[in-house]
Amino acid sequence: MKLFQALFRLSARIAPGIALLCVYPMSPAMMFHSAEADSRKAAPGFALNDAQGAPIRLSDYRGKVVLLNFWATWCHGCKLEIPWFMEFEKKYKGSGLEVIGVAMDDDGWKSVKPYLEEKKMNYTVVIGDEGLGKLYGLGSMPMTVLIDRDGRIAATYNGVVGRAQCESKIRMLLQHLVKDNGKSGAK
Repeated sequence: MKLFQALFRLSARIAPGIALLCVYPMSPAMMFHSAEADSRKAAPGFALNDAQGAPIRLSDYRGKVVLLNFWATWCHGCKLEIPWFMEFEKKYKGSGLEVIGVAMDDDGWKSVKPYLEEKKMNYTVVIGDEGLGKLYGLGSMPMTVLIDRDGRIAATYNGVVGRAQCESKIRMLLQHLVKDNGKSGAK
């Protein structure tokens, strides 16, 4: 009987936690997939124009670590992340990071250009479309993809990124050189 009572008291203490796990199955830190270097898939290429009309091709960023963020001006989680990505761009650009924002607003530059000016965004922004979203498996926003120096997807974050976790992954990716003859090394 005492064992039963002890188990009952224990279950009463942990039941609220289990209930929370059922209601909130994934925290932002858990809502990402990270691939090991050898099993990474190539990031789908694209060629889109930035706000000034200059062509932006993902292939031109080979040798850089790319933070590719799908966002929209109406997305609350996106608005939370943008200052972080601006900070990452400023802090790690010299080490080889490039941030590219892919705005998914239906009316394109009409909404996006004023937003860029208001927020003084310091990284490249292009307008995406449904086709590009499908190539990357975009289901909801925000979605952030980290692409390694070899042009392969190293991590995908669905929902708001865990800031510290994302920055840690960026630092790790920045330490690796582009594959040369099938071998990669650290700086």
